[in-house]
Amino acid sequence: MKIREEEQSGVASEVPEDATGRRLTCEGERATVRYVGPVPPTTGSWLGVEWDNPERGKHDGSHEGVRYFTCRHPSGGSFVRAKKTSFGVDYLTAVKQHYEAGLDEATGNEVTIATKTVKMVGFESIVEKQRVENLKEIVLTNCEVSGPGPENEIRENTPNAVSLDLSQNLLSSWKTVAAITEQLEQLQILRLKHNPSLHNLPCVLYLRLEVLLIYHGCLWQVLQCASMWPKIEELFLTLVQLSCKNNPLMELEDHETTRQLLIARISQLEKLDKSQVLQQERRGAELDYCKKFGRQWLHAGGHKDPDRNKPSAEFTAQHPRYLALIQKYGAPEEDELKEQKPFALKNQLLTVTFECPEDADRKPIQKKLPGSMIVQKVKGLLYRLLKLPGAEIHLTYTSSKMEGREIEINNDLKPLQFYSIEDGDRILVRWS
Repeated sequence: MKIREEEQSGVASEVPEDATGRRLTCEGERATVRYVGPVPPTTGSWLGVEWDNPERGKHDGSHEGVRYFTCRHPSGGSFVRAKKTSFGVDYLTAVKQHYEAGLDEATGNEVTIATKTVKMVGFESIVEKQRVENLKEIVLTNCEVSGPGPENEIRENTPNAVSLDLSQNLLSSWKTVAAITEQLEQLQILRLKHNPSLHNLPCVLYLRLEVLLIYHGCLWQVLQCASMWPKIEELFLTLVQLSCKNNPLMELEDHETTRQLLIARISQLEKLDKSQVLQQERRGAELDYCKKFGRQWLHAGGHKDPDRNKPSAEFTAQHPRYLALIQKYGAPEEDELKEQKPFALKNQLLTVTFECPEDADRKPIQKKLPGSMIVQKVKGLLYRLLKLPGAEIHLTYTSSKMEGREIEINNDLKPLQFYSIEDGDRILVRWS
């Protein structure tokens, strides 16, 4: 990779002290700063950036054998001079540019229509509504907003904002979002579509927020963040509704466990990875969730007696639906509570074959499943593999150690290992 010599002598524009991790634009493209500093043998300071569009880049963050930063894509990085970049504008600057530019000149001006000159009158009421202090719905889509600006400036200048759209901007963290929105005390609707760098959850409460729209963001952090909006009525997590593939969320545990956790945590979820969430699957997911975190609930101050059930604020922030779920199903029994142990997948995988003895047209399906997977999750997997929406599944299994004998799998809340299912066993699937 070569750095063009004609760029080396350029005088760099001002670079923020916290530039690393910040969002910027350069020649019409957006990127995230990954490195600030020298790149020998050239002189001066460079910005190492990772482009949103990897086709814009030239390398993976390395130059002449030295790695300066890393990229998700092998050609997603570049070194650029600061003078070619823009770190965006603050919130109020964007508002004034978008809403007030030319307002004062518009009122009372004369314009020529055909051969007649007329005076622009009667626009005072329209202009007044456009004053920033009167704005209730503020749309700043693609306005390069990158920060809040001076302290309390937002609160003083746009106090009446109820709806705010900050989609497609240069927001680099949830802390930045918090610094803007905590000053909007009337805010009810917040749109944050296409801001790919939202990380680092804020520590503020959006007490009035009712609607949050966020596409292409970090899903798991949004789920944790949801407890900070207690009046939220609609949580549009489009990434989940469409697909969770290649999302860091899916790497936390095995796919089926993660699916069940998502269903339990999001009460209104109807589709996950384009697959319908059936009533039976939701019930199983929520019951398993109660057991999975039951010991944490007890240790945090939870109790079966409603009068003594006072879990810590930290627990309820991490598990905002837990109290509602135990009211719905009852508190888990002591022998049902699960110890949270590190997940050792390689030690728990079983190779099993699913067969449908009453449907000769269906071919056997072989799967590797953790022995700790509960029967309810296995059924959820089968609903999708066999496309059996609304059917009631009945399972039995056979083992080479017990030829000619079928053992019924009749408790949805027990793991496969409870039934002594071993590697190589066959699970027979019937439905009604």
